[in-house]
Amino acid sequence: MQKDRMVQGAGAPRRVVEIVQDRHGNPIEIFDPPFYRREFEDAYRFIIDSYPVAPRDIGLFLPCAVRKPYSRSPSHKLFRQVVDGVLAPEDYHIVVFGTCGTVPAELEGMYPYRNYHYMLGRNKDERVRRDFHRIEVYRLKGYLEKTRDTYRHRLAYCIGPFRKAMVEAAEATGIAVDLLPSDPMIERLYDIDCPFPEGSLSMQGYIDEFREGLERLAGMVHAGDTTAPEGCPEGHRSVRA
Repeated sequence: MQKDRMVQGAGAPRRVVEIVQDRHGNPIEIFDPPFYRREFEDAYRFIIDSYPVAPRDIGLFLPCAVRKPYSRSPSHKLFRQVVDGVLAPEDYHIVVFGTCGTVPAELEGMYPYRNYHYMLGRNKDERVRRDFHRIEVYRLKGYLEKTRDTYRHRLAYCIGPFRKAMVEAAEATGIAVDLLPSDPMIERLYDIDCPFPEGSLSMQGYIDEFREGLERLAGMVHAGDTTAPEGCPEGHRSVRA
């Protein structure tokens, strides 16, 4: 199948740099990095400057997915199944973050968030990866500041470059964000011989910790606790200034 070609569509043309297959063998065209593109910055500025985010007790930050819309990807179906098994819909708000920027989940069908495919993990260019980190920290800082008083608690379920960006953004803003999976779990599942050594967030050990973290938050919300989580298991990180 052809790659390194230009694809026309909404917005500027996009370059196909790779073609991969999903779990069913269907081809997915991987485009060039979206975080450089003007339409993603324009959409981000709309969210930061104009979009009203409704208050919720819990802000859940989930990584973006290759399959669009995000909610129909296998990983997000699993994540949402876990969330819905613990939390009531009125308790939480999902935010998708990563190579897309920072997107309230209800806007997943908005251009350009449904019109790109990209996999940062396959890009070994250190300059591109540094640029992603810089741009993502900037966008996460903006969203955290915008929603400083919107959520009582925040939990980010992430590994790899997305996690590093969230850590830096949370520390820079002084806004507490709990991180899962825990560092010991990541170390336990780490496999240096795999193309993606930290594995997938759909792995059972990660999912079990995600569910346990949601259960702790649910208990705090129902108890009327307004403080950041305390007494977390060893290795469960809460990023604070």
